[in-house]
Amino acid sequence: MRLALALLFFAVMTWVFVDFAGKSPEWMRHAIPHIGSYAAIVVWAVLALLFGRVFCSFICPFGILQDVIGRFAPKKWRKHHYSKPYNWLRYSLLAICAVFLIFGIATPLLALDPYSNFGRIAVNIFRPLVMEGNNGLNWIALKFNNYDFYHVTIYTVTTLSFLSAFIVFLLVGTMALLRGRLFCNTICPVGSLLGLISKVPLFRIVIDESCTKCGLCEKACKAECIDSKAQTVDYSRCVSCFNCLSKCKKQSIQYKWAIPPNPLKGELKNSLSGNKSPLEGVGGSRRSFLQTSVAMAATVPFIQGCVKAVATEIDTTKLTPITPPGSVSLQHFKEKCTACHLCITHCPQQILKPAGFEFGINYAFKPHLTFYEMAFCNYNCTVCADVCPFHAIVPFQDKDEAGISKEKQMTQIGIAQFDKSRCVVVTDSTSCGACSEHCPVQAVRMEPYGDSGLTLPHVYDELCIGCGGCESICPVRPIKAINIMANEVHQKAHAPQEEEVKDVDAGSLDFGF
Repeated sequence: MRLALALLFFAVMTWVFVDFAGKSPEWMRHAIPHIGSYAAIVVWAVLALLFGRVFCSFICPFGILQDVIGRFAPKKWRKHHYSKPYNWLRYSLLAICAVFLIFGIATPLLALDPYSNFGRIAVNIFRPLVMEGNNGLNWIALKFNNYDFYHVTIYTVTTLSFLSAFIVFLLVGTMALLRGRLFCNTICPVGSLLGLISKVPLFRIVIDESCTKCGLCEKACKAECIDSKAQTVDYSRCVSCFNCLSKCKKQSIQYKWAIPPNPLKGELKNSLSGNKSPLEGVGGSRRSFLQTSVAMAATVPFIQGCVKAVATEIDTTKLTPITPPGSVSLQHFKEKCTACHLCITHCPQQILKPAGFEFGINYAFKPHLTFYEMAFCNYNCTVCADVCPFHAIVPFQDKDEAGISKEKQMTQIGIAQFDKSRCVVVTDSTSCGACSEHCPVQAVRMEPYGDSGLTLPHVYDELCIGCGGCESICPVRPIKAINIMANEVHQKAHAPQEEEVKDVDAGSLDFGF
């Protein structure tokens, strides 16, 4: 059942991330991504308290990806051995992530979060492969006069986003081949958090007295958390894969309800017999807590320095990314977005692209709007806000029955800036007006240009919503005559005036026939 659930979740999550044709059901695009959201972590924490790390077992797509990679390892590499936990590293990374989030910096979570890492791998590696596979099928189908497929072009993958995803895939894949779930039990902050909660879950793996210490369960444990000689299980690292259950020939190891033992009772008995102090050995969880606290305290000065460095790293008045409608502000988007790239996959216009380091290290790999190559932000589209699992792009709540949001239509993410010296009306003395024709809110209007009889664009800032319609259609290259300059804080534009509808007698018109 675990394998079936794991394959189901993995297949669905992968489909949602690689779906370039918009074939996945709407409920799936909106519901499945929230498996990795902050709110869902509360649910996984409760499940961890009851059943152990079942989230890591058959829900987390990044964990399941490691299991899939591990299946390709040679048999001798699949024989694991118990290893002591790297608690200092585990809880230090968890503490660093916690402190960074307190200071509003999502970059460490971007690098370590399993959901976001899987998203970047799926979008930048798996999705292009699927698209190229589609193009291959299209080429073959055309040979037989079959038009069921169509050619697609990859616009949203940058060299930097591909390299970053590939490096993570290579490193984590190597860990999975050699050490199973080493990433989940040593580096992943979500795994460390769930491990703290599930130190003694109510349902857990239990080794009974009939165990012969053959070591088969230990060799099958990809979490390397079973010590067959001591007949103990480190529940903070156990990912509930149940591989040990199928390997035990005498059924000496079981997954069942087990009341957590009272450590004080056993320690008091040992102390009375003169073995050791009643407080000795009780501090396993306490030591972990103290390690985490010390690590958090130690990282505060470092984090404060990083915050100052990031704040002064880039002049945002000159170079500011255009963030999607619903992202509220640049600061809000930087704090909330973990660069899972799900919005990039599902943007119908394909105008969301992952950033490099041009906007600073704290914005690396996060999506931003580009209008130069492709299209513009559709006037009625709210897809990116609907699929964002972390509410970095806040959903619009005022949709009507057709799914149209007035709030989105009036959200000003930037303002068009017109450079008269580059416009073909001035440089070539020819009429154009393409920018005005493509403006959905009448913010760009053609007005007389001297006595030449030509007209020149004029931008009305209060009407402009920064959709990029004007920039995308402008014929000037390499630098366009009209460009969108981002608003660091999104504003509300004025509603365009409705044109007066005139009653015309069609019978009086001469159509030439």
